[in-house]
Amino acid sequence: MAGLNAIESKASTREDDVDESRAPLMDHLIELRSRLIKCVLGLVLGCLVCIPFLDQIQQLLMYPFYTGLDRYNKDLMAAGEAALDSGLIATQPLETFFVRIKICIFGGIVLSFPILAYQLYRFVAPGLYKNEKRAFLPYLFASPVLFMVGASLVFFFVFPYVMEFAFNQQAIGDTDKVELLTKISDYLKLATTLFLAFGLSFQLPVILSLLGRAGIVSASALKSARKYALFGIAVFAAFVTPPDPITQLVLGAAIYLLYEISIFSVGILEKSPADADA
Repeated sequence: MAGLNAIESKASTREDDVDESRAPLMDHLIELRSRLIKCVLGLVLGCLVCIPFLDQIQQLLMYPFYTGLDRYNKDLMAAGEAALDSGLIATQPLETFFVRIKICIFGGIVLSFPILAYQLYRFVAPGLYKNEKRAFLPYLFASPVLFMVGASLVFFFVFPYVMEFAFNQQAIGDTDKVELLTKISDYLKLATTLFLAFGLSFQLPVILSLLGRAGIVSASALKSARKYALFGIAVFAAFVTPPDPITQLVLGAAIYLLYEISIFSVGILEKSPADADA
């Protein structure tokens, strides 16, 4: 009887937690509007912070281009050939201006990500139990950290090799070469695609851990799905990266390593049978 009363007391406490957070539909819509306004203001603030540093940001984005060019020129000079003097071009009058706007918006999104994530958490938090709130918060901090790790990996290690690979593809036979004239808009598109691909891929442990904590997936199910995961990872890496086998292998290997880490983390987070019965 005492055990039954304890279970009823816990159930009543959980119901009270949810009842306290219930609100009419209009209140939810007003809350959603308030959170969206704060998200927009955070994005605008992030863009404004980027404006004075646009030149520095553009120079930073050029790092993979010139690093790949330097590596390519070293091979040329080692072969006794003249170094290549290359850079980015614009084919439209306002192309560079719009590129700067895109850089500003992209930088604003990156800088305002903590604000956006916090507003999302504050919107869904009233519908969570207290223990669920405590479980959700670590992922809220881990997500931007993992995104920056993935973006840094592609920026400092992968992207320079992509550009070196691109320069090496301009040779036709032993004597003729194609002059590579890269549009600044195309370069920015490639850079943002790689950054987002690696950054979002590094969210895999967060997503699978949350699904495991919710009981949707299990470590045993993830282990048995390894061969399907490998196929999906290979397709994803081939789809989001340039036709460069090095980039595809690096991204695929990184995602598969994260998949194995996810299996380990889900196994730790799985509840014991006694906890599940309770």
